[in-house]
Amino acid sequence: MKRIRKKTYALLPLLVILGLVFLTGSSSCVRKKQQRTLKLAHGLPPDHPVSKAMVFMAKRVKEISGGKLTIQIYPSGQLGSEQQCVELVQIGSLAMTKVSAAVMGSFSDNYKVLGMPYLFRSKEHAFKVLDGKIGKDILLSTKNRWIRGLCFYDAGSRSFYTVSKPIHKPEDLKGLKIRVMKSKIAIEMVRAMGGSPTPLSWGELYTALQSGVVDGAENNPPSFYTSHHYEVCKYYTLDEHTTVPDVLIINEKIWEKLSRQEQEWLQQAVNESVTVERKLWAESVRQSLEAVRKAGVEIYHPDKSLFRAKVAPVYAEYRKQKIINEYIDRIQNVH
Repeated sequence: MKRIRKKTYALLPLLVILGLVFLTGSSSCVRKKQQRTLKLAHGLPPDHPVSKAMVFMAKRVKEISGGKLTIQIYPSGQLGSEQQCVELVQIGSLAMTKVSAAVMGSFSDNYKVLGMPYLFRSKEHAFKVLDGKIGKDILLSTKNRWIRGLCFYDAGSRSFYTVSKPIHKPEDLKGLKIRVMKSKIAIEMVRAMGGSPTPLSWGELYTALQSGVVDGAENNPPSFYTSHHYEVCKYYTLDEHTTVPDVLIINEKIWEKLSRQEQEWLQQAVNESVTVERKLWAESVRQSLEAVRKAGVEIYHPDKSLFRAKVAPVYAEYRKQKIINEYIDRIQNVH
């Protein structure tokens, strides 16, 4: 009996060590199980305001969750084009991506209203709409397509820039081939203003401007600057005809698999990143306009009412669509 006790006592230190190892290993497994990483891919360069905002969001969600929820970001089209990333999110192969609201129109008619020209009275009006009930309804309108919108990022307002002559009024667009996105509303808008809309991929545009395939294009100041289109186009008219935001989206099934706590962590970080992005965007616009002006670009501030009047037929046509008509009324009633 004494011998057995002696052996037992001798084994006690080993049993304690094994027990501690087991407990440590178990807690490690639990921690690993509690950790979750979401992959986010997009086509923007790292120095873009929206790109910086998403990096901020990833940092904040890690801080808020104490490392239990993290976001791994793949910028600059590492995992594919914008359209490819959206498709990867839809099938669940990718958790999150950033996409233009114009692209989301192919998944939900609710998004199409955001492409309407002169939809918002001001930047403040746009933010009030996008941050409120209307914005939330649009973000959640693609749930049945396995996509959930998390927020809208400011992507500025699009304006015309041209190679050979300035645009002071809509009539100046007559006979000019203007590059537009592959968007039905964008095509109809330019046509209504008197221009000749020419859908063309963004990557081909610099050469197209240089060679005369198109006479001009339309985009926001940061894009005009970072694309180096100002090297060819020396006239920039800030008519600000459309204000189409970017959208941060997540696969709906992946969202549903997150615990309520994880959802709250993520949404808090997303909301904070929106505030940061808007400040970054405003500063980027200021710097871009200053840079292109120094490079010899003439910048004009036209009478927007002249351009707004020309797109009345576009509104008449799209008001025939029930969903868009309802959204136009709701947006106009926001004060």
